[in-house]
Amino acid sequence: MKKIILISLILLVGCVKPELPLPVPPVTYVFDVKESKVTNGQDIYFKLPSAGTYTLTLIDKESGQVLSRERFIGKVGENIKKIYTNSIESQYLYLVLEDVTKTEIGKTTLIK
Repeated sequence: MKKIILISLILLVGCVKPELPLPVPPVTYVFDVKESKVTNGQDIYFKLPSAGTYTLTLIDKESGQVLSRERFIGKVGENIKKIYTNSIESQYLYLVLEDVTKTEIGKTTLIK
C-alpha cells in the first residue's frame, strides 16, 4: 500500500507542467527609427539624455497643424509614454521631442 501511494505521488509531481518564462519582445525606441506604425493606447519608448522637462508634440504631416502637445518631467535613460490616436483623423503624423529650450531631441513619423 505504501508503494502505491509513493508511486502515485511521484507520478503526480512528475506530471506537473513546468512554468516557462515568457519571452520579452525587444523594445524599439520610437526616435531610433524613421517611421513607426501605432495604435490607440500604445506605449512608446524613447531615451532621454538627462532628467528635466520635455515636450512631446504630435503634428499633422500634411497640414503642419499641432494636434497635441504634452509637457512632462523625464528621467535619464528609458522613458515610456502612451499615445492616443482615436480622435485624430490624419493617417500620418510627426512626433517631435523637445527640451525646455525648444531644442529638438528627436523627430519621427507615425502611421496611424
